[in-house]
Amino acid sequence: MSQISVNALTFNYEGSFDNIFENVSFSLDTNWKLGFIGRNGKGKTTFLDLLMGKYDYKGSISTSARFEYFPYRLSQQQYAQCAGEFLDEIKPGCESWRVMSELAQLGEQADILFRPFAALSPGEQTKVLLAVLFSGENEFLLIDEPTNHLDNDARMKVREYLSGKKGFILVSHDRDLLDACTDHVLVLNRKSIEVQSGSFSSWWENKQRKDSFALAENEKHRREIKKLRQAASRTASWAEKSESSKIGFDPVKEHDRCISARSFIGAKTKKMQSRVKQMQKRIDREIEQKEGLLCDLEKTDELKLTTLTHHKNTLVNIRELSVGYEGLNGFVINGLSLEVKKSDRIALHGGNGCGKSTLIKAILQSCGQSDFPGLIKQGTLEAACGLIVSYISQDTSHLRGSIAQLCEQNGLEMSLLCSVLRRLGLERVQFEKDISDYSQGQKKKVLIASSLITPAHLYIWDEPLNYIDIFSRMQIEKLLLEYQPTMLFVEHDAVFREKIATQVVGL
Repeated sequence: MSQISVNALTFNYEGSFDNIFENVSFSLDTNWKLGFIGRNGKGKTTFLDLLMGKYDYKGSISTSARFEYFPYRLSQQQYAQCAGEFLDEIKPGCESWRVMSELAQLGEQADILFRPFAALSPGEQTKVLLAVLFSGENEFLLIDEPTNHLDNDARMKVREYLSGKKGFILVSHDRDLLDACTDHVLVLNRKSIEVQSGSFSSWWENKQRKDSFALAENEKHRREIKKLRQAASRTASWAEKSESSKIGFDPVKEHDRCISARSFIGAKTKKMQSRVKQMQKRIDREIEQKEGLLCDLEKTDELKLTTLTHHKNTLVNIRELSVGYEGLNGFVINGLSLEVKKSDRIALHGGNGCGKSTLIKAILQSCGQSDFPGLIKQGTLEAACGLIVSYISQDTSHLRGSIAQLCEQNGLEMSLLCSVLRRLGLERVQFEKDISDYSQGQKKKVLIASSLITPAHLYIWDEPLNYIDIFSRMQIEKLLLEYQPTMLFVEHDAVFREKIATQVVGL
């Protein structure tokens, strides 16, 4: 057991004007199971990179711990190889028998180590790298979103494994995973960093109480400021009126006043003006306290959605459909029957490789939305005439260039897209950057925002919440429950699926 002490940490990327961390100090214990929580782009992955010594920084990070980072960064050459060929390259001293043992615990056969890594599904790739990570000893693990692209069974396996292990930082937006596997949280708030004992749910409950108290105190300060301003205005008016009467008077109307009253009026005015200054100081103090109260309040703005209404009730009709690929023996999907009707929110559910994304590709192709060469279909797949689909892919690698260029290429209104991105938590400074420099969560938000501002009859989202922070997940849940669009989606976040889906189709 050792400590990780962070003192006066300041860091920003070269060429960037805004600091990711500024004069930050806190301490962690390497015996903790630590959940790392924060908005997309706040610096969670950056902090893990700093622990790994990837960047230079100001301040100090003191520890005797040895770190191991997930996911491993692989070269193009390694992607073309079998995983068994590069195990020792990404983790020196890694023994294949231990990796095989970990794969068994993750529900996978050892033979995936001897298939080209690029040919594995995203979930299978994740499991291989997790098995390599867990095959070592005595490291403090830096685990960055391990459940992205994993199906429910695999998530359960990862959850069970992590819940019995100590000594890691877990970056995740999966609420169930954080609750099951962590005993402390490290939270990047809007203006501060806090370390707290307990799981995500206990932290969230405390945060809601703290935010409610801050809002109540803020309202109390607002009322106090209003009263002080009114009193200051009245006193200033009296002082001004008194000052104006100091010189000159009507002896007929003010028969009891003499020239010697001038000094008395001057002293009275000065006293009133002093009271005005004291009130203004109190107002300034109240404003300063009020501004400090709400500095860490995570307020999510409401999102809006414009849906189109189709004249047909059934938008997609599938009967005895089988789908596969050229050169593949057999079909990925066999004999599926399904109807997508207005206001349905259908979740496709199943293990990695069961054909969820393949079905989505087949539907998109039948709508004329995209073409996927090599896709083979047998059976009936009919899309309603003139059906407009808004699609979110799980892949973000194609995103590059500026927001303005993205809007021009896709016929999107830039001001509207930027407005939605601001509501999803992106700062204005991000709009000047190249999208390829965004975090994975920020890239996903670009895809989600693009989909939300595209009026459509049917929304097809393929794992939209990968890398999306918890606050934005709740924000999107609220939007979909309010507007109830017709949807077909794949999402392994159990909480999201249970809240949103009107029907779950197992593949």
